[in-house]
Amino acid sequence: MSRGRLAADLGVDKSLVGRWCSGAVTPSAHNLENLTKLIASKQAGFTMLDWDRDLAGLAHVFGIEPPATVTYAPAAQPAAGGLPLPGLDLVRMVTERRAATYEGFWRTTRPSIAMPGRFFHDYGMIRKGPDGLLSFKMGGSGLLFDGWLLPVEGQLFAILFDTVGQTPVFLIFNGVSLHRAAQLDGLILAAALNAARTPSAYPVIMERIGDLTGDKEADDEHCADLLASDPAAPDETLPDDVRRHLIRDIGPKAVEAGVGELFLLSSWANSMSKGLSAGGHLQG
Repeated sequence: MSRGRLAADLGVDKSLVGRWCSGAVTPSAHNLENLTKLIASKQAGFTMLDWDRDLAGLAHVFGIEPPATVTYAPAAQPAAGGLPLPGLDLVRMVTERRAATYEGFWRTTRPSIAMPGRFFHDYGMIRKGPDGLLSFKMGGSGLLFDGWLLPVEGQLFAILFDTVGQTPVFLIFNGVSLHRAAQLDGLILAAALNAARTPSAYPVIMERIGDLTGDKEADDEHCADLLASDPAAPDETLPDDVRRHLIRDIGPKAVEAGVGELFLLSSWANSMSKGLSAGGHLQG
């Protein structure tokens, strides 16, 4: 039975069924009673008590093989699953297929809001965790941003938390279609690290600097070494195309002069995201 058919039969919105399936919410007593009646009409003998069975027991009631062991905690358990948001079932499905594309060690390059004219690097790691999500750690000189990278609809949505100030940082990257991402570009939305914590949006580029070894302890140790790196980017290390990509003219005057766009965008037309094929022969 599709989610749409189930929603129609129960008289609820399809999005609510989606949230039940992802574990973001559980059915109310009224909806659970109606859901039980609907299942009982198709599976004789099914009762409210059957909801208390484990997955193997529930499979037995329906006369099917027990499901394979699930390796991540449902989103309804935020302490274990981490991020109780609607749509995580889709994110996990895409992550299952594309995690290897983005797993690895990375370095960002971004302009400084607090120190105009300066550029900084963040170093860190992307790795699929036991919750079925891509964990994302970035930072430098002891400052750590920790959170998740969520692949959806060709883009990568990141939610990180500053472990010192406990403030969130949001990023959107253009994804890649090839087997292995080599470089990503996008936008950051964050409170600047100045006295006013000014809400700010600015471009960022992230490049792969290494691959995971598969040894969790060794990879964690290497990530810790990266996080201790000096984030300041020497001016001579920034190529001109990267500098132009990170510092742009935007607004009405830029549009009139034909040198920029009205808004700060990270469009496919000027994207610096690129990937490699499995053999490394194709790039794009």
